[in-house]
Amino acid sequence: MGEAQPTQFQRHGTALFSPEEEQRIAHAIQTAETSTSGEIVAVIATESDSYLYAPFLWAALFALLVPWPLIYFTWWPVQWIYLIQLLVFLVLLLLFLPQGMRLMLVPRTVQRDRAHRRAVEQFLVQNLHTTTGRTGVLIFVSVAERYAEVLADVGIDAKVPAGTWQAIVDDLTRKIGEGRAADGFVAAITAAGAHLERHFPPGMADPNELPNHLIVLD
Repeated sequence: MGEAQPTQFQRHGTALFSPEEEQRIAHAIQTAETSTSGEIVAVIATESDSYLYAPFLWAALFALLVPWPLIYFTWWPVQWIYLIQLLVFLVLLLLFLPQGMRLMLVPRTVQRDRAHRRAVEQFLVQNLHTTTGRTGVLIFVSVAERYAEVLADVGIDAKVPAGTWQAIVDDLTRKIGEGRAADGFVAAITAAGAHLERHFPPGMADPNELPNHLIVLD
């Protein structure tokens, strides 16, 4: 797994990739899988968690502190203090709700844990654990958390040297940081395909079990 600092995507409208870039990534998967019986799935998520609890939590904590100095250092009526407390809570909540602020309120360790959990979830949802020979490889990126990970099933993972997947992640995150996310995905797919080809060449009956396009999660 790895973390891109910073993660930069050249957005095309509301999309993370242009249709041409998505086509390039799909072609890279198709090309890699023609030389192996293994399966590659590429997934990108805009975020792995909404973290909506964070603005409410922090706004409530700050609001709880508001009455104490007012109680001890003023003679204001309790009704006024309560209204000020409520106002502070609402103002802070509005300030903390945008995604950028939400992420600032959540520790990096929590963000990485959520992103890793989403990667594992996608490994199962995309049925990579059911491939013939246990040769599935997931290339996963979560944009908001600046997180990337390669998950490989036991069949292929047991045959490659330690650090193989991390090297692919490092190159992927470097290219993402340079604003070349599509190039990063294509390179990661090609590298994963080369390892699969070396250990799991195509068989006589080699069904294409999983989708060959980039899967984009909101």
